Amino acid sequence: MKNELFESMPVPKAYMKLAVPVMMSSVLMLVYNMVDMYFIAGTGNTDLVAGVSLCAPVFTFLIAVGDIFGIGGSSVISRLFGAGRTDDGRRLSVFAFLGSAAVGIIIAAVLLLFQNPMLTLLGATEQTMQFARSYYFWIALGAPFIIFSLVPTNLLRTEGFATGAMIGSFIGSIVNMILDPVFIFTLGMGAGGAAIATVIGNVFADLFYVYFITQRSSLLSLNPKGFHISGQELRQILGIGIPSSITNIMQSVGVMLLNRFMLPYGNDKIAVMGIVSKIVMIVVMIMVAFSFGGQPLYGYLYGSKNKPRLCETIRFAYLLVCGLGIGISAVLFFAAPVLISLFMNDASVISTGVPMLRAILCGMPFIGYTMVTTCIFQSAGKARGALLLSAGRQGYIYAVVLFAASALFGYNGVIAAQPAADCLTAVLAFILFRLYLGNELSD
Repeated sequence: MKNELFESMPVPKAYMKLAVPVMMSSVLMLVYNMVDMYFIAGTGNTDLVAGVSLCAPVFTFLIAVGDIFGIGGSSVISRLFGAGRTDDGRRLSVFAFLGSAAVGIIIAAVLLLFQNPMLTLLGATEQTMQFARSYYFWIALGAPFIIFSLVPTNLLRTEGFATGAMIGSFIGSIVNMILDPVFIFTLGMGAGGAAIATVIGNVFADLFYVYFITQRSSLLSLNPKGFHISGQELRQILGIGIPSSITNIMQSVGVMLLNRFMLPYGNDKIAVMGIVSKIVMIVVMIMVAFSFGGQPLYGYLYGSKNKPRLCETIRFAYLLVCGLGIGISAVLFFAAPVLISLFMNDASVISTGVPMLRAILCGMPFIGYTMVTTCIFQSAGKARGALLLSAGRQGYIYAVVLFAASALFGYNGVIAAQPAADCLTAVLAFILFRLYLGNELSD
């Protein structure tokens, strides 16, 4: 264990050393998402773009499942490492790695078995069904690889291997970007080709992670020999992992709700929202990276009961992440017309997308505050607080705001619902932090 990083290195330096590789991975993943949408939009077929956008909740759901093992496992393991219980941390890492692969196989089978009902639930219409089906099939087939890849990216950082986690993400994203145009255009596979490229990219990332864990890691393991896990340990992992995964599950639910509410206004609006969502990811993924990049530090310090250093880390995280949310959102707000035109240089698409993008960007600083608070709760084992926040922003808070805003303001209300929900969730985050950790950290 690299104790200097966790125990004595200046907080800003330690935090950035863990978070910057995560941020770089996120930026590359962001570039991949932008390139992916660029090639998909490059077909000029709005029905194809809409079909792929409709399947976004499926991919998000797979990420959510990976987070159960990745974030849940890393939260418990980092606290064990902080308390000096490295053997227990190694044993639980086996569960996180192998459990994610087994669950991935089961989910792949279920998704393929219920393909048609799922596509209908996602909002596929006669015009978009063929494109949504071809994308959905390959993503469902690759579910085990996608889910597994989320685990090493989190667990390696508990040992201080943030750079190793970053390299794996780099490999997956680069392979994906290289294969995208090959499968989409050269082989003429369209939406299905984009999905195949995504799955192959994850396979390459997984192969790297397996190599790195077996050859470089001394505290993590893939070897099931002698493995066991108690009911209490399982509850601890799931108690943090499930609330963290709900963030992505609720994102899937939120996207499905949004698509349903956008449907009366036409498939072109759904297609434009798909483009806008990719641009918004610029801010979201950077904030996620800097929020969750510090998670091993939160967990280690909480486990070692080093409250002064933990409080200093929390203050730094709030200032950093919220500041980034404000700054990057401001740049994208003014660059909105140019950014939309990069995907589809069509006057109607630009006129529709610019107000969409600017409205959603208004909620980004609030998202930053909520993300940091959620990450702190996860690292400290405050499962209830993490659950309330994870289920809020695109879950129960978003649903209530969306229904009300849509009824009152129609199309404009649908667009404004997300930033309004972001603001309300940040208020809830402030209240919950004072409730769950205020007294504990002030002792």
